Amino acid sequence: MLGFLSARGVSLPRMLAVIIPATFIGVLVGALSVAWRGKNLADDPEYQRRLANGEVKANESSAPAQQANLRKARGSMILFVIGIVAVVLIGIFPALRPTYQVITDGGVDTDQVSMGYAIMIVMIAVSGLTMILFRASPEKAIKGTIMRSGITAIISILGISWLGSSFFEGNRGAIVAAISTLVKVYPISFALGMFLLSTMLFSQAATVSLMVPVGQALGLPTAMLVAFYPACDGLFFVPTYGTLLAAVSFDQTGTTRIGKYLLNHSFMRPGLVTLAVALVISVGLSKLLIS
Repeated sequence: MLGFLSARGVSLPRMLAVIIPATFIGVLVGALSVAWRGKNLADDPEYQRRLANGEVKANESSAPAQQANLRKARGSMILFVIGIVAVVLIGIFPALRPTYQVITDGGVDTDQVSMGYAIMIVMIAVSGLTMILFRASPEKAIKGTIMRSGITAIISILGISWLGSSFFEGNRGAIVAAISTLVKVYPISFALGMFLLSTMLFSQAATVSLMVPVGQALGLPTAMLVAFYPACDGLFFVPTYGTLLAAVSFDQTGTTRIGKYLLNHSFMRPGLVTLAVALVISVGLSKLLIS
């Protein structure tokens, strides 16, 4: 987004001044929209059924062994956060990535570790330190529900993304033309176009790279393009994205679910509320901060 709009005088601080408050408040309101939804676990029939069948364990008392595990868990989490901070710093300051020499036919060239490899190096190092310092068990990690859910999510992301991309690429001309025609008549529909396209592509970056040039070609104001940026996050609408499936798997209580009619899932209400609130706020902030 910044690459497309920098020529129009949009800087990263100004863009973040719009997007971060809008999306942060949107997420808070979206969470509040479902904060008191559903029954307490003591009255939830699905949870009680799973509890009676031994599918889920009730909360245990804080025994000394549990306290020791809690300290290890907290230490592991702190180490993980340090790894995330390191990755962010490496991304902000590329000079932190090490360089190395490559022998070629023309002599010796200097190359730099790519960002993708840098992320893998940092996170694998974090995993190793977690096993050494906090006695994390690789065997338990592989057999645990989180690993199974993660593998399911990876397969879902790859499969569904390929399916969505194949459908779009096969119909790219018709889809982009239809959206462009609608935006010409109703410029506000640009947000709807970004939302619908993101539900098919399962990628915010791909949606931006396709839609923003269309908006520029149609002469949409810069403030409008920035304001509608949150609309490219429609990945929750169809509950086939990896993180949604992983969330359903992680919740052993059975209260996070995908409904019988597919679209009546646990993420629909908070997703729509978050998106609507973020768009309203970003429109207001864009008018004030983006020329």
